[in-house]
Amino acid sequence: MVEVDLPTPATGEASPTGDRPQGLPQRVNQVKVSMGSTFTVSDQEPVNAIFFMDLAATIREIPDFPKPGILFRDINPLLRNPAAMSDVIKRLERVCDEVRPDLIVGIESRGFLVGAPLALHCALGFVPVRKPGKLPGDVIGIDYALEYGSDRLELQQEALTGSPRVLVVDDLLATGGTAAATGSLVLSAGAELVGFAFVIELESLGGRESLPAGVPVESLIRYP
Repeated sequence: MVEVDLPTPATGEASPTGDRPQGLPQRVNQVKVSMGSTFTVSDQEPVNAIFFMDLAATIREIPDFPKPGILFRDINPLLRNPAAMSDVIKRLERVCDEVRPDLIVGIESRGFLVGAPLALHCALGFVPVRKPGKLPGDVIGIDYALEYGSDRLELQQEALTGSPRVLVVDDLLATGGTAAATGSLVLSAGAELVGFAFVIELESLGGRESLPAGVPVESLIRYP
Protein backbone atom coordinates (compact mmCIF):
# COMPACT_ATOMS: atom_id res chain seq x y z
CA MET A 1 0.00 0.00 0.00
CA VAL A 2 1.91 3.05 -1.26
CA GLU A 3 0.94 6.71 -1.23
CA VAL A 4 2.95 9.05 -3.41
CA ASP A 5 2.92 12.79 -2.76
CA LEU A 6 3.81 14.36 -6.08
CA PRO A 7 3.19 17.84 -7.47
CA THR A 8 0.53 18.17 -10.16
CA PRO A 9 2.17 18.76 -13.55
CA ALA A 10 1.48 22.17 -15.00
CA THR A 11 0.94 20.68 -18.43
CA GLY A 12 0.80 17.16 -19.78
CA GLU A 13 0.97 13.79 -18.07
CA ALA A 14 3.74 11.29 -17.50
CA SER A 15 4.48 9.45 -20.72
CA PRO A 16 4.52 5.64 -20.89
CA THR A 17 8.29 5.84 -21.24
CA GLY A 18 8.58 7.56 -17.87
CA ASP A 19 9.74 10.93 -19.23
CA ARG A 20 9.38 13.82 -16.80
CA PRO A 21 6.07 15.67 -17.36
CA GLN A 22 6.47 19.15 -18.75
CA GLY A 23 6.14 21.85 -16.14
CA LEU A 24 6.92 19.58 -13.19
CA PRO A 25 8.45 21.76 -10.45
CA GLN A 26 11.83 20.87 -9.02
CA ARG A 27 11.24 19.59 -5.51
CA VAL A 28 11.82 16.67 -3.16
CA ASN A 29 9.05 14.07 -3.20
CA GLN A 30 7.79 12.07 -0.23
CA VAL A 31 6.88 8.40 -0.57
CA LYS A 32 4.87 6.66 2.17
CA VAL A 33 4.61 2.90 2.58
CA SER A 34 1.98 1.17 4.65
CA MET A 35 4.36 0.63 7.58
CA GLY A 36 3.93 4.38 8.13
CA SER A 37 7.49 5.37 7.27
CA THR A 38 8.28 8.29 5.00
CA PHE A 39 11.17 8.08 2.57
CA THR A 40 12.71 11.01 0.77
CA VAL A 41 13.38 10.49 -2.93
CA SER A 42 15.68 12.91 -4.70
CA ASP A 43 14.14 14.84 -7.57
CA GLN A 44 17.22 13.87 -9.56
CA GLU A 45 15.64 10.43 -10.02
CA PRO A 46 13.27 9.74 -12.92
CA VAL A 47 9.66 10.33 -11.91
CA ASN A 48 8.64 6.77 -12.77
CA ALA A 49 11.22 5.43 -10.28
CA ILE A 50 8.71 5.97 -7.46
CA PHE A 51 5.58 4.70 -9.21
CA PHE A 52 4.92 1.07 -8.38
CA MET A 53 3.11 -1.63 -10.33
CA ASP A 54 -0.27 -3.10 -9.49
CA LEU A 55 1.23 -6.28 -8.08
CA ALA A 56 -2.17 -7.77 -7.31
CA ALA A 57 -2.77 -7.99 -11.06
CA THR A 58 0.07 -10.53 -11.26
CA ILE A 59 -1.45 -12.84 -8.63
CA ARG A 60 -3.62 -15.69 -9.94
CA GLU A 61 -6.62 -16.87 -7.94
CA ILE A 62 -7.23 -20.63 -7.96
CA PRO A 63 -10.45 -21.76 -6.23
CA ASP A 64 -10.70 -25.01 -4.26
CA PHE A 65 -6.93 -25.51 -3.93
CA PRO A 66 -5.41 -27.32 -2.09
CA LYS A 67 -8.86 -28.39 -0.86
CA PRO A 68 -12.50 -27.34 -1.45
CA GLY A 69 -13.45 -23.95 -0.07
CA ILE A 70 -9.97 -22.43 -0.23
CA LEU A 71 -9.13 -19.63 -2.68
CA PHE A 72 -5.42 -20.02 -3.38
CA ARG A 73 -3.31 -16.94 -4.21
CA ASP A 74 -0.72 -18.11 -6.72
CA ILE A 75 2.47 -16.00 -6.94
CA ASN A 76 3.97 -17.97 -9.83
CA PRO A 77 2.79 -15.45 -12.47
CA LEU A 78 4.52 -12.74 -10.43
CA LEU A 79 7.71 -14.80 -10.30
CA ARG A 80 7.63 -15.19 -14.09
CA ASN A 81 7.32 -11.42 -14.53
CA PRO A 82 10.74 -9.75 -14.18
CA ALA A 83 9.22 -6.26 -13.95
CA ALA A 84 6.96 -7.37 -11.10
CA MET A 85 9.81 -9.09 -9.27
CA SER A 86 11.96 -6.00 -9.67
CA ASP A 87 9.12 -3.95 -8.22
CA VAL A 88 8.82 -6.28 -5.23
CA ILE A 89 12.52 -5.93 -4.48
CA LYS A 90 12.42 -2.13 -4.82
CA ARG A 91 9.52 -1.90 -2.39
CA LEU A 92 11.19 -4.19 0.12
CA GLU A 93 14.40 -2.19 -0.24
CA ARG A 94 12.50 0.73 1.27
CA VAL A 95 11.59 -1.47 4.22
CA CYS A 96 15.29 -2.28 4.64
CA ASP A 97 16.10 1.43 4.50
CA GLU A 98 13.68 1.94 7.38
CA VAL A 99 14.59 -0.93 9.73
CA ARG A 100 18.30 -1.21 8.75
CA PRO A 101 18.87 -4.98 9.00
CA ASP A 102 22.29 -6.60 8.89
CA LEU A 103 20.88 -9.89 7.60
CA ILE A 104 17.81 -11.13 5.75
CA VAL A 105 16.31 -14.37 7.08
CA GLY A 106 14.21 -16.25 4.53
CA ILE A 107 11.70 -18.94 5.47
CA GLU A 108 11.66 -22.21 3.52
CA SER A 109 10.88 -22.33 0.77
CA ARG A 110 9.27 -19.42 -1.07
CA GLY A 111 10.85 -16.98 1.35
CA PHE A 112 14.12 -17.85 -0.38
CA LEU A 113 12.75 -16.59 -3.71
CA VAL A 114 12.21 -13.13 -2.24
CA GLY A 115 14.74 -12.93 0.57
CA ALA A 116 17.87 -13.92 -1.35
CA PRO A 117 17.37 -11.37 -4.21
CA LEU A 118 16.54 -8.69 -1.63
CA ALA A 119 19.71 -9.44 0.33
CA LEU A 120 21.79 -9.30 -2.85
CA HIS A 121 20.16 -6.05 -3.97
CA CYS A 122 20.78 -4.41 -0.58
CA ALA A 123 24.30 -5.85 -0.11
CA LEU A 124 23.21 -7.81 2.95
CA GLY A 125 23.82 -11.38 4.05
CA PHE A 126 21.14 -14.04 3.69
CA VAL A 127 20.31 -16.80 6.19
CA PRO A 128 17.89 -19.63 5.35
CA VAL A 129 15.52 -21.09 7.93
CA ARG A 130 14.78 -24.69 6.93
CA LYS A 131 12.85 -27.80 7.82
CA PRO A 132 14.68 -30.50 9.87
CA GLY A 133 17.54 -32.41 8.28
CA LYS A 134 18.27 -29.87 5.53
CA LEU A 135 21.15 -27.90 7.10
CA PRO A 136 24.65 -29.30 7.72
CA GLY A 137 26.58 -28.80 10.94
CA ASP A 138 25.23 -27.79 14.33
CA VAL A 139 21.76 -26.27 14.23
CA ILE A 140 19.27 -24.72 16.63
CA GLY A 141 15.58 -25.35 16.15
CA ILE A 142 12.08 -24.60 17.33
CA ASP A 143 8.94 -26.76 17.34
CA TYR A 144 5.63 -25.03 16.73
CA ALA A 145 1.99 -26.02 16.54
CA LEU A 146 -0.01 -26.33 13.34
CA GLU A 147 -3.77 -26.68 12.95
CA TYR A 148 -3.25 -30.44 12.85
CA GLY A 149 0.00 -31.58 14.45
CA SER A 150 3.30 -29.71 14.70
CA ASP A 151 6.35 -28.76 12.66
CA ARG A 152 9.93 -27.68 13.24
CA LEU A 153 12.25 -25.01 11.84
CA GLU A 154 16.04 -24.86 12.11
CA LEU A 155 18.97 -22.57 11.33
CA GLN A 156 22.70 -23.08 11.57
CA GLN A 157 24.00 -22.40 15.06
CA GLU A 158 26.63 -19.89 13.99
CA ALA A 159 24.46 -18.07 11.43
CA LEU A 160 23.34 -15.25 13.74
CA THR A 161 26.40 -14.75 15.93
CA GLY A 162 27.28 -11.21 16.89
CA SER A 163 23.68 -10.10 17.60
CA PRO A 164 22.87 -8.94 14.04
CA ARG A 165 19.73 -6.98 13.18
CA VAL A 166 17.43 -9.36 11.28
CA LEU A 167 14.53 -8.82 8.87
CA VAL A 168 12.42 -11.97 8.35
CA VAL A 169 11.05 -12.33 4.81
CA ASP A 170 8.47 -14.71 3.36
CA ASP A 171 6.02 -14.78 0.46
CA LEU A 172 2.83 -15.07 2.53
CA LEU A 173 1.44 -14.09 5.93
CA ALA A 174 -1.62 -16.24 6.67
CA THR A 175 -2.19 -17.46 10.25
CA GLY A 176 1.31 -16.30 11.20
CA GLY A 177 2.41 -19.51 12.91
CA THR A 178 5.50 -20.13 10.78
CA ALA A 179 6.58 -16.48 10.82
CA ALA A 180 6.10 -16.26 14.59
CA ALA A 181 8.16 -19.42 15.09
CA THR A 182 10.90 -17.97 12.89
CA GLY A 183 10.89 -14.77 14.91
CA SER A 184 11.25 -16.78 18.12
CA LEU A 185 14.09 -18.77 16.57
CA VAL A 186 15.88 -15.57 15.55
CA LEU A 187 15.58 -14.19 19.09
CA SER A 188 16.72 -17.44 20.71
CA ALA A 189 19.82 -17.33 18.49
CA GLY A 190 20.74 -13.98 20.05
CA ALA A 191 19.84 -11.73 17.12
CA GLU A 192 17.75 -8.56 17.16
CA LEU A 193 14.44 -8.97 15.31
CA VAL A 194 13.78 -5.65 13.54
CA GLY A 195 10.87 -6.55 11.25
CA PHE A 196 8.85 -8.91 9.09
CA ALA A 197 8.16 -8.42 5.37
CA PHE A 198 5.77 -10.36 3.15
CA VAL A 199 4.62 -10.18 -0.45
CA ILE A 200 1.02 -11.19 0.38
CA GLU A 201 -1.04 -10.93 3.57
CA LEU A 202 -4.42 -12.63 4.11
CA GLU A 203 -5.81 -10.21 6.67
CA SER A 204 -8.87 -12.28 7.59
CA LEU A 205 -6.61 -14.95 9.11
CA GLY A 206 -5.16 -12.52 11.67
CA GLY A 207 -1.53 -13.43 11.21
CA ARG A 208 -0.26 -10.09 12.49
CA GLU A 209 -1.69 -10.82 15.92
CA SER A 210 0.55 -13.90 16.14
CA LEU A 211 3.73 -11.90 15.58
CA PRO A 212 5.74 -10.22 18.38
CA ALA A 213 4.21 -6.95 19.55
CA GLY A 214 6.11 -3.83 18.60
CA VAL A 215 7.98 -5.41 15.67
CA PRO A 216 7.19 -3.71 12.32
CA VAL A 217 5.28 -5.81 9.77
CA GLU A 218 5.08 -4.86 6.09
CA SER A 219 3.07 -6.63 3.38
CA LEU A 220 2.93 -5.49 -0.24
CA ILE A 221 -0.45 -6.97 -1.19
CA ARG A 222 -3.25 -7.28 1.35
CA TYR A 223 -6.38 -9.34 0.83
CA PRO A 224 -9.26 -8.76 3.29
